[in-house]
Amino acid sequence: MICQGFFSKSYSVEVYPLCLMLTDGRDESRNAIRLGKQASVRELYEKVCAMTGVAQEKAQIWDYFDKRKNGLLNPSSNKSLEESRLQMDQDILLEVDGSSSSQYAMSSAGNELALVPLEPSRSRVTIAGGPTLSNGHSTTSKFSLFPRISSEDDGGDSLSIHRKGEKGGLAGLSNLGNTCFMNSALQCLAHTPPIVEYFLQDYSDDINRDNPLGMCGELAIAFGDLLKKLWSSGRNAVAPRTFKTKLARFAPQFSGYNQHDSQELLAFLLDGLHEDLNKVKRKPYIELKDSDSLPDDEVAEELWNYHKARNDSVIVNVCQGQYKSTLVCPVCGKISITFDPFMYLSVPLPSTLTRPMTVTVFYWDGSRLPMPYTVTVPKHGSCRDLITALGTACCLADNESLLLAEVYDHKIFRYFENHLESLSAIKDDEHIVAYRLNQMPKGSTKAKLEILHGGKERAVQESVRVRDVKVFGTPFVTYVNTEPLSGTDIDAVISGFLSPLHRVHAPSNIQNGNDNSHFADAPDDETSGSLSSPDTEKDEASDRELSFRIFLTDERGLNFKPLKSESSVTPGIITRVLVEWNEGEHEKYDSNYLTDLPEVHKTSFSAKKTRQEAISLFSCLEAFLAEEPLGPDDMWFCPSCKEHRQANKKLDLWKLPDILVFHLKRFTYSRYLKNKIDTFVNFPIQDLDLRKYVKNNNGQSYVYELYAVSNHYGGLGGGHYTAYAKLIDDNKWYHFDDSHVSSVNESEIKNSAAYVLFYRRVRSETDTQTAEMSSDMDL
Repeated sequence: MICQGFFSKSYSVEVYPLCLMLTDGRDESRNAIRLGKQASVRELYEKVCAMTGVAQEKAQIWDYFDKRKNGLLNPSSNKSLEESRLQMDQDILLEVDGSSSSQYAMSSAGNELALVPLEPSRSRVTIAGGPTLSNGHSTTSKFSLFPRISSEDDGGDSLSIHRKGEKGGLAGLSNLGNTCFMNSALQCLAHTPPIVEYFLQDYSDDINRDNPLGMCGELAIAFGDLLKKLWSSGRNAVAPRTFKTKLARFAPQFSGYNQHDSQELLAFLLDGLHEDLNKVKRKPYIELKDSDSLPDDEVAEELWNYHKARNDSVIVNVCQGQYKSTLVCPVCGKISITFDPFMYLSVPLPSTLTRPMTVTVFYWDGSRLPMPYTVTVPKHGSCRDLITALGTACCLADNESLLLAEVYDHKIFRYFENHLESLSAIKDDEHIVAYRLNQMPKGSTKAKLEILHGGKERAVQESVRVRDVKVFGTPFVTYVNTEPLSGTDIDAVISGFLSPLHRVHAPSNIQNGNDNSHFADAPDDETSGSLSSPDTEKDEASDRELSFRIFLTDERGLNFKPLKSESSVTPGIITRVLVEWNEGEHEKYDSNYLTDLPEVHKTSFSAKKTRQEAISLFSCLEAFLAEEPLGPDDMWFCPSCKEHRQANKKLDLWKLPDILVFHLKRFTYSRYLKNKIDTFVNFPIQDLDLRKYVKNNNGQSYVYELYAVSNHYGGLGGGHYTAYAKLIDDNKWYHFDDSHVSSVNESEIKNSAAYVLFYRRVRSETDTQTAEMSSDMDL
């Protein structure tokens, strides 16, 4: 068992220990060393020396990642192998007495461990080459992503490592083992202009080591150091081992070498960087005031000031916006409005928000044949949404209602009378029917009458036996009063349901639906389980006046009591009867309409998969902002009703940040299924205009341009992440595929692999003048 985590310690079984490949510098032999990743460097020395027979005082073990000496491991150190940045299947080098052949040369970067600073360097040079202010921001108005080091800093600053004439920001990131998700997210952030500008300057004064929500500043320092290497190494690939180690320490879910989600990493990293760089050392307690009577703009501004009083960092300044959330109680109409900050927008693909559902509608009065309707409803909606859609499709009158039910084995399996029940409870392979009924008078007690079909049914393979009685088709259901019903009343209900199934040409010898050979009188073996009995045969004459042979049965369908015209039935909550079909009924009525019940959604696995219709980023945003009911597990406590309600929720954009991130929700998860949606989303590269979606008119520009994309190729089983990023000064796009970096045409940026989109605000002339005036005032 090993202990993981920084904030909350948790124990897990280390199934696969750390495997290191030991190269013996004396004879170049290679052996595998297996130790727990939380074993100490001292324990590694002991195991290696015991295996090779070398005295511990003569042994030197090097971090030999990528076949280069990256650092000498201290034999007396109690630091864990994980903290020493040793990775699975990594090389280590053993030298004896310090003697080594020239082939084991030092890394071009020297001792990499020595390059990791305890604090960011306090360079007086900014990314733009100008002097810095006390807060770390450049006094020059022109922003450049290419470091220009002044002569006095040549050779002394880490930014001068790359060769003369080479551009910064074109270094790849080595894949440490399924870390393409991390590399993709890091490259997008490493090409975010305000974040690069900030971390390539002196930001040490902003590090908050005492923030209980932070990582003691270690995550920010590791990220800043990695950014400096990416912007100073020319095109040499950088191995983000130090950052990976810090990441695993503070977020154990990203430890190891499994594939993860680049957006989940991005969310953790942005939040972690904010907490490490939060300038607010002591967060004030602020009691929110009652704002029901105040205008929205005043409430939003006040809440944003409250948020900034507790959260002040470069991440909040450039990456956080604010949206308006409106909740409406469906019972009392109470409206609750809040304004909340956001770091990114997780927008759904419209194809994932809805589902087609096929439901067969039965008409109790026999006005029409049973009719299947396919409607589109919210995937996470309620039965009320399905009933509303069906009502519109079948032109439901104001005095009518629909009763939803599931049919299983030709019986009613369950009713959906709770209209707030989630549609996720209905699976695609189920059979759902809706009975179109007259609304019962207010105050009257509703009882249900279920009518099953049994007897000698021609399509034997479609039937099931209830004891020795064959039941087939779809039951009829209607509402009845709780007053006693006669056999004639029930017979009339059955006739009404069946009237549209009447065949045009019925045989002339059929009268009242009966012929001379009842199901009970048939001699074949299949009819040995007849519903008829000596008593019913004795009273056959009196039973003739009914159109059908009807039997009162119980819930399980085990007992049958014949009904006559004068029989009296007192309805319970559910009263079940069975109508017997014989050859006469089959000749008179077409029972195919009762047996051919479609599934909710028929999926054809044999059909060739076709590319789904393209959608736009705007339609994704509109789906995100659309009004929708809260889920049953996310009920809202209404302060007026004093009860939890399934309120309707509506989001609106109120304040947009300089850096706007869109997360396309391509991965869908349910209890039974995981899926990735490869739908192509058409997103603008230039001139993303969001003015009509922002409710607050504060004079800012809401036009954005794309500068980075995190891509995901493949399915859920693995897949691969890459990134596109634009060098702003160069105005060229590049493809970052782990350590491989290549130029790419802008026309290639749009594809169905786009997963996370990074936009930056395009400043208008007015915004630029305002920013310059603000800068002059600061000076």
